[in-house]
Amino acid sequence: MSLTNTALLDEIYKAINVDEPIWDKILKDIISYFDCSTGTLHFLEEESGLLKLKSQVGIPPFLIPKLETIPIGKGMAGIAAERKQPVEMCNLQTDNSGVARPAAKETKVEGSLAAPLLLNGKLYGTLGVAKPTSYDFTEDEKNAIMAIGEVICKKIMG
Repeated sequence: MSLTNTALLDEIYKAINVDEPIWDKILKDIISYFDCSTGTLHFLEEESGLLKLKSQVGIPPFLIPKLETIPIGKGMAGIAAERKQPVEMCNLQTDNSGVARPAAKETKVEGSLAAPLLLNGKLYGTLGVAKPTSYDFTEDEKNAIMAIGEVICKKIMG
């Protein structure tokens, strides 16, 4: 990991740990950290059990209504939440597994990673990032997104 990435990771952690986190900026920094072009941040709504969109970057406006509320078990974010582990696609455009929802292909991204926001095994939401090209995320990158998620959980649980 480069010094620049380490500094950006420190900035992400600092930005999360303020009184009023600016989730849009934090998500932009996370996307930059992973050298991605799009991202989503969903928080779990306890009453409904649904993932609710908190922030997004790079998602086409016509797709946002389809991403605002995600059931557990549906799409990459919902499956990451259900499994409580990261879900990755090297190329979302050619995926035939059924994990990615048809609308996801309209984002025009390929390499995608969705991770649950977990703290002590409890689900608080999901964090997703994607690149415009095919890509296999490394174990270090998966561990980093899970670590960022844990810090977000500590903040949102108050």
